[in-house]
Amino acid sequence: MPAAEYVRMSTDHQRYSTENQSEAINTYAASHGMAIVQTYRDEGKSGLDIDGRDALRRLIDDVQAGRANFQTILVYDVSRWGRFQNTDESAHYEYLCTRSGIRVVYCAEPFDNDGSPLATIYKGIKRSMAGEYSRELSTKVFAGQCRLVQLGYHQGGPAGYGLRRALLDERQDFKGELSRGQHKSIQTDRVILIPGPQTEIEVVQRIYQQFVYDRLPERTIADGLNAEGLTTDLDRPWTRGTVHQVLTNEKYIGNNVYNRTSSKLRQRTVRNAPELWVRCDGAFQGIVSAELFTKVREIILERSHRLDDAQMLAMLRALLDRAGSLSGLLIDEEEGMPSSTTYISRFGGLLRAYSLIGYTPDRDYRYLEINRALRRWRPQVLEEVASHLRQVGAEVERNPQSDILTINEEWTASIVIARCQPTPAGTLRWRLRFDNHLAPDITVAVRMDQANQQAMDYYLIPRLDMGSWPQRLVEENSALIDSYRFETLAVLDELAARSPLKEVS
Repeated sequence: MPAAEYVRMSTDHQRYSTENQSEAINTYAASHGMAIVQTYRDEGKSGLDIDGRDALRRLIDDVQAGRANFQTILVYDVSRWGRFQNTDESAHYEYLCTRSGIRVVYCAEPFDNDGSPLATIYKGIKRSMAGEYSRELSTKVFAGQCRLVQLGYHQGGPAGYGLRRALLDERQDFKGELSRGQHKSIQTDRVILIPGPQTEIEVVQRIYQQFVYDRLPERTIADGLNAEGLTTDLDRPWTRGTVHQVLTNEKYIGNNVYNRTSSKLRQRTVRNAPELWVRCDGAFQGIVSAELFTKVREIILERSHRLDDAQMLAMLRALLDRAGSLSGLLIDEEEGMPSSTTYISRFGGLLRAYSLIGYTPDRDYRYLEINRALRRWRPQVLEEVASHLRQVGAEVERNPQSDILTINEEWTASIVIARCQPTPAGTLRWRLRFDNHLAPDITVAVRMDQANQQAMDYYLIPRLDMGSWPQRLVEENSALIDSYRFETLAVLDELAARSPLKEVS
């Protein structure tokens, strides 16, 4: 029987090398009367989604177009097919193959992918585990990056104009300077920022001096640099935005600041509030004095404080009329206009400012406002749960870092808020993100109503059942899942309440 093999490797582990996968697949094929006639190979590709996975795209296209010269697709295991965060996406690509008469076989899995109920259950669990692995890994990597930032090491991104990345070994000895696009090759090495060439340092200092003492706006400074034939660290012409970044980035005074924006697991990039930033002040050698940096900040703040809300909105409306659309980048590039950060600070978000002038972006960004509201609401929910338990005589301690509740020094609980997401068809979905790395004994999943204004019901999920729990809930789930659902949190009273010894005896 002719068969195709699909192999994928990111950087997970050596045992997942494409050579090892192919060897296992060929062994399976030989023992089952199959011959490999086609190979689809994705090297160094993440399994989070199908973007960038040219081989998998080509495989799906060949199958759907009827170009497949094989009857079976052999894959090492479910995780090599993908670590999709939505298990339905993984199932969708397999369905496209089976619908065309091409069977998908997972050679290293302990089940036959024969469409039986047992195989379906196994695949659902394996797909959830594959996606959960990426989420846990992302959490661990982020925690490690935050720790390194607080120790003063640079994490990700280019150094910036006037700065360079330098490599230190495990003894903190200087090993050399990293060029653009070059990365460390030894795990124990660390990266810091150091001053760049003297000519670039002088340009950065001149930008600050022209802005503070000559009162030149960013656009004029950029035009002057371009007239001299100077380019940015990315070999691009200077713009108002790039000059503004140099004037407002704390790395030029030696501060290490991280997590200003987030884009975890290929999700949309969001700007984080300053209280979520991770920082280490004085981590590097600055090339601009702290006094000069403070003066720049004062000028920028004064520039926006002179405008009242009506004036800022009028400028935003005028920009919309000229450009036809709005974005943070367009706002930052507009001469004589407050920065996008200023609009966020003044109006509580760009979407709020857009709505005040009657502008609706092409993409629906309402989820950002909903998520901000839910983040503000979560501490209130935690306090309400803790207060409720104390009223029945329980001792409750709340960990300020993790928000884990410890009840009676016996068991722990975590609160997870599930946002309601209507689908285009009008049905409702709730996505769950568990704190698996915290390993609470019970997770309380708060399912929000359709307006995301108040709690609709609660799911109490024991730690033992977390591994097989679905990542998404619908309006009516299976009887097994909904057996964990409660209208109120009164069920926690029975777990937390203390009973007098006489009554127990």
